[in-house]
Amino acid sequence: MNPTRRTVLLAGAAAALLPPLPAVAATRRADATATPPYASYWYPDSLPSGTPGTGITWRSLKSWTAAGDADLAFNAASVPLAPRFTPTPANTTARSGQARVQSLVSFGPTSSNPSQGSATADYYALTHWAYLDELVFWGGSSGEGLILAPNAPVVDAAHRHGVPVLGNIFLPPTAYGGQLQWTRDLVQKDASGHYPLAAQLVAVAAAYGFDGWFVNAETGGGNSALGADMLGFVKELKALAAARGQRVTWYDAMTVNGTVSWQGALNSQNQAFFQAADDMFVDFRWTAGTLASSGSKAGQLGRSRYELWAGVDVESNGSNTSVDWDAIVPTTKAHVTSIGLYRPEWTRNHLPTSRTPGDFHAADDRFWTGRSLDPSKPDAGDPWRAPAVSVADRSTVSDLPFASTFNTGHGLRWYEDGAVTSDAPWNHLGLQDRLPSRRWVLRTEGQRPAVSFDFADAWRGGSSVLVDGELDEPVVLDVYAVRLPAGVDTVVELTHRTDAGAVNVELAVALGEPSAPGETPPYSYLPVKEVNKGQHHRGRRQGVRVTAVNGWETVTVPLTALTGTVHAVGVRLTATDGPVTWRLGALAVRDALITPAAPSDLRVTAASGGDLRFAWNAAPGDVRQYTLHRLLADGTRRFLGGTCQKAYFVSGLQPEQGEPAARFELRAVGELYTSSAPVTLTHPW
Repeated sequence: MNPTRRTVLLAGAAAALLPPLPAVAATRRADATATPPYASYWYPDSLPSGTPGTGITWRSLKSWTAAGDADLAFNAASVPLAPRFTPTPANTTARSGQARVQSLVSFGPTSSNPSQGSATADYYALTHWAYLDELVFWGGSSGEGLILAPNAPVVDAAHRHGVPVLGNIFLPPTAYGGQLQWTRDLVQKDASGHYPLAAQLVAVAAAYGFDGWFVNAETGGGNSALGADMLGFVKELKALAAARGQRVTWYDAMTVNGTVSWQGALNSQNQAFFQAADDMFVDFRWTAGTLASSGSKAGQLGRSRYELWAGVDVESNGSNTSVDWDAIVPTTKAHVTSIGLYRPEWTRNHLPTSRTPGDFHAADDRFWTGRSLDPSKPDAGDPWRAPAVSVADRSTVSDLPFASTFNTGHGLRWYEDGAVTSDAPWNHLGLQDRLPSRRWVLRTEGQRPAVSFDFADAWRGGSSVLVDGELDEPVVLDVYAVRLPAGVDTVVELTHRTDAGAVNVELAVALGEPSAPGETPPYSYLPVKEVNKGQHHRGRRQGVRVTAVNGWETVTVPLTALTGTVHAVGVRLTATDGPVTWRLGALAVRDALITPAAPSDLRVTAASGGDLRFAWNAAPGDVRQYTLHRLLADGTRRFLGGTCQKAYFVSGLQPEQGEPAARFELRAVGELYTSSAPVTLTHPW
């Protein structure tokens, strides 16, 4: 399993005209050199001989300290792991409490992988978190480093959706440059008989805010003594990790006698490692028979069979991969094991270089949802058994306030209130919203319109939900499965726009679960926008408030008569003039409108020309993220970036004509996307 390297570009931004802003205060000048921060990677202890390649830094994990980690502020995740619940499944085949899904994903190269996104929309912006139970930040190579800490955007996005993220320990096969000394370095003991690298790994995960480690020991040439040391190391790693709420997954490669022999099963050669860890990834060599026996053995050991991930290699063929699905997730009896997907970023990588974000999401929806593109209506003839067919989706939307702008974490431009504030492409998964778990469930007696994330326009971020089609019959779109308390002051805010045709829009709210898997939630329908064909007359329900900005309408609908617990939120669209092109830009459920407090002490900590490192003190209270803009004398405000961290790097800034200093503005952004008062500074050129 040799990771593929990719080139990733660094960040930039462009301008858009906005109203003039007040003058800003001066700030101190930084003298340190501003270097771009990258995701961290290490060797266990000893380094290779020779000189590292361009852009590669060789580091020893044994000598790492949090205090000496210059990029820690950029790499430490800030979003806690959210609790999840399982709604009534969208179809009759998906199950809860049985097979789980793990993904091993290479989001970028081992070295030069930006800490906080980059200036391209061409990125594996994973959005189908609802089916995932564990994500492994896959990578590592003999010439760069073997131990990878996940970068903060990946962890923040995963945690927002309730998915733990593991760093990767990759001890490569000798054919890929692996050296047995690196394995010995990892499992070295100190004078007291403890494993210092186990403690270091747990300390790194705690400092960086991720959830544990995937241990993949594939370097051959070991013996039983090395096998015993590895087992002792994994036991201590697991004990230390568990004390910090972290996890350990073992990969089926090294056996108890220290040699590398992929079993494709749980058996006597690897069961000691399985018992020492939380889970085990079963190598691709499995058969229906070995998986069945592995599940039985797990039970004999007092463990769940679903703590075994049956490896499915999709790196080359993705949803075209031929898999004996009945050996893992049979349709007529209990699931045998869980599923371990190796390199599902195929959904991006197999596309031509001219690919767009829309191309990627179409392939990704096909992979996770299936050929029907509707998890409530699986295609029984589809040879690819998508996760949505077998595994019940989960949701984290269980607290007020809740809001989404359907931002997928990448885009061709950046939008705020429907206006472009940067026309530069970008990616940053940490800015991704909590996204709909079921994409896309449509209920209609007529033709099914196309539904997708669209990147041609947005209310905020980089994307909106686009519904496009004839709408010859009313269409109900399930948007979110939720568990939200609704009281007398609770409202739903819907930001939408009709680009073609005319359509009556109703908010769909369900106070209970569907009667059975695959059934429609018990919706009540509340008018949002009524358009009478021919007259284009707009009617409003009493108490509904409407504001219009940049062609978008935000409608605030009280839930006065629907108090209780909201279980589902959707929309019903009825065309009065078609075809219809309709966009959903934002959705919020709230009681009070909350504005966050401002951060403080915005400063430049390092500068090299137009490359700047920023830092600030966190705003008190709940903050979703921070946004950084550049202010120009003519009133132009330019979005430079956003982050969940308290530090940000910007590259390639240039002075405007006659500009003696650059002016910047930082805001805290809350869960409802309300922004704090700005903190401002100037930086002399």
